Formats: sequence, C-alpha cells, structure tokens
Amino acid sequence: MGVTDLALVVAGAFLGLAPVAVWAVRRPEGAAAVYGVAAGLSGVLAVAGVWALAAGGPAERTVLPLGLPWLGAHFRLDALSGFFAVIVGIGGAAASLYAIGYGRHERAPGRVVPFYVAFLGAMALVLLADDAFSFLLAWEMMSLLSWALVVADHRDAGSRQAGYVYLSMAAFGTMALLLVFGLLAGPGGAYGFAAIPGVERSPGVAAAVLLLMLVGAGSKAGLVPLHVWLPLAHPAAPSHVSALMSGVMTKVALYGFVRVVFELAGPLPWWASAVVILIGAGTAVMGILFAIVDGDAKRVLAYSTIENVGVIVAALGLALAFEANGMTVLAALALTAGLFHAFNHMLFKSLLFMAAGAVLTATGRRELDRLGGLVHRMPVTAFLALVGVVAISALPPLNGFASEWLLFQGILQSPDLPQPALQFLVPAAGGMLALAAAVAAACFVRFYGTAFLGMARTEAAAGAREVDRWSLGAMAGLALLCVFAGAVPGAVLDLLAPAVEVAVGGRLPVQMGNPWLTVVPVVEVRSSYSGFLVLVFIAVSALAAAGLVHRFASRRLRRGPAWDCGTPTADPLVQYSAGGFAQPIRRVFGTTLLAARETVEMPPPGSMAPARHTATTEDLAWGRLYLPLAGAVGAVAARLNALQFLTIRRYLGLVFISLILLLVGLAIWN
Repeated sequence: MGVTDLALVVAGAFLGLAPVAVWAVRRPEGAAAVYGVAAGLSGVLAVAGVWALAAGGPAERTVLPLGLPWLGAHFRLDALSGFFAVIVGIGGAAASLYAIGYGRHERAPGRVVPFYVAFLGAMALVLLADDAFSFLLAWEMMSLLSWALVVADHRDAGSRQAGYVYLSMAAFGTMALLLVFGLLAGPGGAYGFAAIPGVERSPGVAAAVLLLMLVGAGSKAGLVPLHVWLPLAHPAAPSHVSALMSGVMTKVALYGFVRVVFELAGPLPWWASAVVILIGAGTAVMGILFAIVDGDAKRVLAYSTIENVGVIVAALGLALAFEANGMTVLAALALTAGLFHAFNHMLFKSLLFMAAGAVLTATGRRELDRLGGLVHRMPVTAFLALVGVVAISALPPLNGFASEWLLFQGILQSPDLPQPALQFLVPAAGGMLALAAAVAAACFVRFYGTAFLGMARTEAAAGAREVDRWSLGAMAGLALLCVFAGAVPGAVLDLLAPAVEVAVGGRLPVQMGNPWLTVVPVVEVRSSYSGFLVLVFIAVSALAAAGLVHRFASRRLRRGPAWDCGTPTADPLVQYSAGGFAQPIRRVFGTTLLAARETVEMPPPGSMAPARHTATTEDLAWGRLYLPLAGAVGAVAARLNALQFLTIRRYLGLVFISLILLLVGLAIWN
C-alpha cells in the first residue's frame, strides 16, 4: 500500500465512521469512543503526510471509477498536500482528544459527532484530490459539513444567522472555483491536475485565475472583505469545531490557493504578486483591529484568524514576486515562511480556541468583561493559554516569532527585486505587517489579562473549576508543539522543504546541521536565529532571578491585595475592562477603519439615573457592502418573481434565447 492509498483509506474511514456515529451517540460513552477513533485516524493521516514529505519526488496516483465517466476520480498525496495533511492530522487529533472531555457537555451530540468525523474526511479528500471534479466535490462536502456543525445549536438565532451567512459565502466561493477550473481546463477540457499545466493560456487568463482564486479560496480562508462569516460562525460552533475551522480548514483553503496558483496556473506577471501582497497585508491589519476592540473571547480569536491568514497570504504574494523574477531561493524563503506560519497558526489558534472552550465550560461565559481571576480557579488552563498567547503574539522563543521572523527576512531582501513598484510596495507591506504584529501583542495582553488575571468580575468566574484531563491533555500537547517549533524551527523547516520545492522548484538549505540549532535561511546575508539559545537564556535568567530573590530577600510567600489605583475598597469594577484597554487604539484607528463611535449620556443635576458611556464599532464590509448588496438582490428577485407566472410560450421563448446566447458564447470562446 502506497502513501496515497493509506491517506485515501483514512479519508474513507472518516466518512464511513459518520453513519456509525449516528448509532453510537445514543450510548452513554458512544460519542467519546467515536472521538477516540477520529483521533487515531487523524494521527495516521499525519503519519501519511510525513511519509509523503520524506519520500519527496512524484507521488503515485490512485484512480477510482467514480466521478465523470471519461475522467474517473484521481487522488494523489505528494509533498505539498502531505504537508497540509500533517496540519489536518495534528489539528484533528488534538481537537478529537479535546472533544472526548468537552463533548460530554454537548446538549445534542447527534447533531455534532457524525458531521464532525465526516468533516475531517472531507478535508482529507480536498488534499488528496488530483482532478477538478474530485476537488470541487470534496470542497463542497467540506463546506456543507462545516455548515451543519455551525448550525448544530439550531434553536439559537445567532447560530442560524451564522449558518446562513456562511453558506452564502461558501456558495459564492465555490462558484468562483468552478470558473477557475473552467479557465484552467481550456477548450480541451483538461480537468486532471496532471494535464492542466500543459494547457496554453494567455497571461490575462492566468491573472484571472489568480483573482478568482483569491475570491474562491479567500472566502473560505477569511480574506478581507470576504471575512464576514468568520466572526459569526466560529463563536456559534462548538469549541473543538471552532478549533478545526480556524486552525485547520482555513489552511485547507490556503492549500487550494497554493496548488492552483503556484503549480496549475502557470507563470504569472510580477504585478499579480503586488495584488496578493496588498490584500494579505490589509487583511492582517484589519483583522487584528477588529480583534482588539471586540469583547467576545471566541470572536476575538476568530478575528485574529483573519489577521494570521493575511500574514500567510502576504508571504505567498512575496513568494510570487520572487518567482516571477526568477529568484528561486528567495521565493523558497517567502513560501517557507508562509507555510511555517500556517503550521504554527494551527497549533496556537487551536490551543486558544480550546482554552476559550474550557473557560466557557467552567463559567458559561464568553464575554471578557464577565471573566477575570481564572488563573486562581483554573491554573493549568491559564498556564496553557499563556503559552498560546505568547506564541500568537510572536514573542520569542515560541513558534509564532520564528515564522514571522522568517517572513521579515524575506521582506528585507525585497530591494533585490528589479521592479521599482515592488521595491516600494514590499517594505510598505512589511510596515503594515509590523503594525499588525504590535497590535496583536496588545490584543492578547488584553485577552489574557482580562480573562485570567485580576479579580473575578462575576460569580460564575469566581466559582469556576478546572476542566477534565482529556481537554487539558490536548491543550498540553499543542503547547509542547508550540515550544518545540519555536525552539527547534529548523526541524519543521527541513520537514516542509519538499513541499516548497513542489511549488517553486527550490528549497532552503538544510537547517538541522547548523550549530546550536540555528536557522540560517539566507546564507549570503548570514541572518540567523536560534530559538534554542533564546529559550535557554530565558530559562537561565528566570531561574537566576528567582534564586537571587529567594537568597537575598525572603523565601516566605506573601500575598497582598492588588493595586487598586487608590480606591479604598477592592472592587472588580475598578479593574481595567476589555473596552477600556482597547480605547486608545479604537480612538486612533477605529474612527476611520471601524467607524467607531462613542456616546456619553449624563443625567441632569438631581437625577439618580446612572451616566452611560457607549462605544460601538462597525464592520464596514458588512454594513456598506453586503447589506446593500443583499438589499439589491432582494429587490431584483422581487421583480423577477413575475417570471414564474409566464405562459408556456414565453417559457419556450426564454429557453430558445438562452440556447442561442450559449451557442454564441461557445463560438466566441473557440
């Protein structure tokens, strides 16, 4: 059995497990058993991905007698899809182990568990698909199954709205992908991925493919302004599903973008890369600004996903710029940074969504201003969440810093690009990414400080208890991987090097042979970073400081009240709130980019009514693009409603006119 066959068996097992789960969830421990099997299958999928990466070179194809009669269904697990199979496998295994404990709190497991395992299988099939039909079929399965998970709590109006918006955006994205593969196939109908690169196409068609992929894959990944479903769907779904959708499914969407744009579409003009870089950098800035002003823990994480997807897409755009100019080594550097950050984001974002789910289980609250003091009530969860927060804030020595440092090494090489426009644009985009990184650090200081530190703001937070061992074990595994990928980034870079070579025809030098586990991505410049040495320095410094304090101060543990700004009584209301923490950034950036507004209501003299301060923000894409568009579609649909009352003669006339227009279009196309 080859690696493709192994991965295909795993995908089939996931899909076959779904009907079994319908029966199993009726038993007391049935859901936990299904999640356990899903964790094992996810682990096998990750092993298959590592196998494909280690093998390198061309992978064997498996053809099944399914799909289009003259084509069949082609499947292949090469190094590129193998790397993303590692992401799906690790993310799926962690989410499934977490769900063994978290799933005990689900009110309707029958509406979650069967769709959950089938969702994992659909994502695996997207990675395995080697022809347009199989890819689109698996993509649509992934969309529909994830939609079913979003609306699992169908009695909640917010879940229903999230499901409607998500399904609308998914259908829009799939339509763009249909057009992509139609353009790629050309008049000859080359729908197999092996045949598509050989089709001759003009630079204009290649650029159209790129723009349509930004729409099709970008709507699933969360690029601005196609992001509006994320802050609705992620909070609505169960937390282990949110971890999968945010940490894993968005990477499957990015896999589709990399596969089509770097391999199938053919050479792209240099200016196309500028579009991708701008969209990525703009998405990163807007996503983190949305995150820092929001007060819902899961929505903050959803908006942060938008920011990280923007960082990855900017790296992909930089790789396209270098590739268009024949700078293969630098293209490999930028693409490696993007794929490395995709892997890292899967780790720390899955960890943080699980931590948010643990807090929700313990307190029943998602609002940051209704939490606080959880470091005393949930110390293990608080420590593991701190690891995720440090990682996502791109602080050394964890993995978020390693991948963003690698990306900035590529940005620093942009003066070598021959086009003056790119020489100006790439550093400007680098400045935007640096701004996003700085705001991200502030955002997660706010997130962690408000939720876990200080005093409990509500009775629910004061009475919280630590969650189960399965949930803690899954989070601990992801936290360890965050530390490992940050301290030994060369191991991950060497692992994903074959995937980079498939996409751009080059790779970085082997990193694990360098002294002190140092990463040296650009040998000519000798820029280097050793996460291991940074980790050792931090550990030694912290232990030395603690030893000196205990040696020359006191070993006795002393506790005192938190500093209360001079207020004589300790009250949770005197603490910084999430809104208060974000106020400076909201006032600087929000008035323009987020339409932020503040109103103050002061009661008249003598009135006992309280004064009120209200701050609101608006997603401009939602309020000024999608709502007017929905209104226009509704108005047009109301007018076209008369078409269902026509006579048979008029219907036949419309059919005849449509046929003539299609024939004319085919004649022009040929």
